[in-house]
Amino acid sequence: MKVRIQKKAFDFGNEANIFATNQANMGAIVTFSGIVRSLADIRLSYMDIEHYPAMTEKTITKIVNEAANRWSLGDILVIHRFGRLAPGDLIMMVATASKHRKEAFEAAEFLMDYLKSRAPFWKKEVTKHSRDWVVSKAADETALKRWR
Repeated sequence: MKVRIQKKAFDFGNEANIFATNQANMGAIVTFSGIVRSLADIRLSYMDIEHYPAMTEKTITKIVNEAANRWSLGDILVIHRFGRLAPGDLIMMVATASKHRKEAFEAAEFLMDYLKSRAPFWKKEVTKHSRDWVVSKAADETALKRWR
């Protein structure tokens, strides 16, 4: 199980290949990557993501451990970036490996839902005309209810 919180960009294909190479006894690997998207009606210049390193790593590690306890997984990888990210940049990656696909998919979804709503990152969307903190969405909270 590996958690990486980093400023530098990562190569999704390379990370996925390294993860897969180490899963000889597993039958399923699920990967997901999140990408900074531009706002629907306003051109996003960049997103600035802040965090407290010890707090962030501790919280994400706790979420990863919970997934490992809920599902029979061979491995988990979570990468999340911070700093200044432009539209199109990879912001995060989740990879799960298990003997069967259902567990790998469910664990990946669980991790993504919790990372979206509970990982302690503070995100500010910066446009030509504004700098606004991203607020929690009701849909993100609703998604968590199925895991309780």
